[in-house]
Amino acid sequence: MNNGLEIRWHGRGGQGAKTAALLLADAAFKTGQYVQGFPEYGPERMGAPITAYNRIGKEPIRVHSNIYHPDLVMVVDETLLYSVDVAAGLKEDGAMIINTPKTRKEILPLLNGYKGSVYTVDARRISEETLGKNFPNSPMLAAAVAVSGVMEREAFLKEMQGLYEHKFAKKPEVVAGNMQALSKTFEVMEEVLKQEIRKSA
Repeated sequence: MNNGLEIRWHGRGGQGAKTAALLLADAAFKTGQYVQGFPEYGPERMGAPITAYNRIGKEPIRVHSNIYHPDLVMVVDETLLYSVDVAAGLKEDGAMIINTPKTRKEILPLLNGYKGSVYTVDARRISEETLGKNFPNSPMLAAAVAVSGVMEREAFLKEMQGLYEHKFAKKPEVVAGNMQALSKTFEVMEEVLKQEIRKSA
């Protein structure tokens, strides 16, 4: 895929990885991009490993296969690091974002020697602080956009406000918490990215 972004999501059933991929596709579409967002169908029981994908680009997307060499890998559940090769096919100039309270240094030994960029974000803590429950998909969604730069922050937040209002039409009280989760994660990831730039300067 030329000049586009390919993302692979790893999660467990019930954590919202599939929903995050679909919401990201919707938000990117509303900013004028061509998109795909789809799960890899398998046993989707609660807690079972699931995979979902995004393709996002400025030109029409003519590929309709799974993604084998992603630019970005999102790991919504860190326990998958012990059973799934989440780095498989990930480009060395790509990046991985893992939902964990651990540091990058603590996580690296679990990544089969992957040499590219690895970021950690405590999506559980952020979701519990903003939503009162462990719903890691909103923080992970914001982390994906912050690191990839696939959309401007304000455009993303504007589109997500509308998408959440539609998705939670019968539970409007959760919209504000989800928006707080997005904003807080952006702040955390932007600080991480600034620190990385300072280290490499």
